[in-house]
Amino acid sequence: MTTKTTDIHTLLARRKTAYSLEQAFYTDPAIFELDMELIFGRHWIYVGPEPSVPEPGDYVTVELGRTSVLVVRDDDMRLNAFHNVCRHRGSRLCQQQKGMVGNLVCPYHQWTYNLQGALMFAEHMGDKFDVSQHKLKPVHLRNVGGLLFICLAEAPPADIDDMARQMEPYLAQHNLANCKIAKQMEIVEDCNWKLTMENNRECYHCRANHPELTMSLYEYGFGYAPDPKHSDGLEQYQGILNQRHAEWEAQGLPSREIDHLDDCVTGFRTERLPLDRAGESQTMNGAAACRKLLGEFGRADLGGLSFWTQPNSWHHFMSDHIVTFTVLPISAEKTMVRTTWLVHKDAVEGVDYDLDNLAAVWIATNAQDQALVEASQRGVRSDAYEPGPYSPYTEMLVEKFCNWYVTRLSALVPRP
Repeated sequence: MTTKTTDIHTLLARRKTAYSLEQAFYTDPAIFELDMELIFGRHWIYVGPEPSVPEPGDYVTVELGRTSVLVVRDDDMRLNAFHNVCRHRGSRLCQQQKGMVGNLVCPYHQWTYNLQGALMFAEHMGDKFDVSQHKLKPVHLRNVGGLLFICLAEAPPADIDDMARQMEPYLAQHNLANCKIAKQMEIVEDCNWKLTMENNRECYHCRANHPELTMSLYEYGFGYAPDPKHSDGLEQYQGILNQRHAEWEAQGLPSREIDHLDDCVTGFRTERLPLDRAGESQTMNGAAACRKLLGEFGRADLGGLSFWTQPNSWHHFMSDHIVTFTVLPISAEKTMVRTTWLVHKDAVEGVDYDLDNLAAVWIATNAQDQALVEASQRGVRSDAYEPGPYSPYTEMLVEKFCNWYVTRLSALVPRP
């Protein structure tokens, strides 16, 4: 089935509050194309941490549908983003996902650009050729506390300023710019990107499916309301949360919840949450995985700062390391999830941290989530599928994700 643009408003209008989306939103290539144009093409998209490009000449490429974006650090240590397209005949400039260059040289005809995007050299173009008229096309880039966001729109949403103003005091404590990448992995999930995001936005499934993650992570911090029939542990957790928030805030560590997941264009949510067992890190025993702590931290038991952004990321900041997740759609039923683990730039593998221990929890959790979302996609594809109700006690953040998505698409899809 291919949904016509004229039908999408009907689908959006009949969506029932607190129910999953209609089948077409998870399967239809036409709606996927709209998602790429109107969601990933007009909003701020998280693409990776600043330490992805630590030195002059370091670059990463980001694939958003048919668009390839190049993020590079120049000789003055500034970060720049460009369309990864030569201004001659359109060849890709950088073919790899990451690398290091002196200048940006097109492999086709060797047109050469500096790291600010200016064309420096183009052989055989004649005396009247004006290199200044053939700069690389820029892409909006924003660094929020060491997290890099790009926007393909000519006029990107301005409320990223509000997100940055509120989030940077939370993120600054972890000094992400002073970290390095310890490990990065990619998983391609056979599902629509929205199923990946919906799965992330709840912990209803955690206890039954994530034994490694729930060793240290309380499920209650990810959308949980009192349920008279199933309130086991919640009251005790709420007491721990209130106590730790008071302690952390007194230490100058912002901790309390900020939730703007569905009431603004650049949706986000954050909260510092207590961890179980040693209370230090998302590891198998809850103890810090790296002896070299981040920033100016003098103690490890500082819980985990969680940060979610619409439409495509989530992050966990701990005293000893950071885990950050980027979701990039590939097709209507295929999605790439990139996970990045970061530690202090001076931490030494094998001395300060063991890489297997550092990454064990999320390697296991990612594999479990992949199986869950792929099973979901197979079910959604069935003729028997119809939108089902979200739990009012554990799936509030899923509803906020879908509400944000429906609101944004409703505002941006052209009327017939």
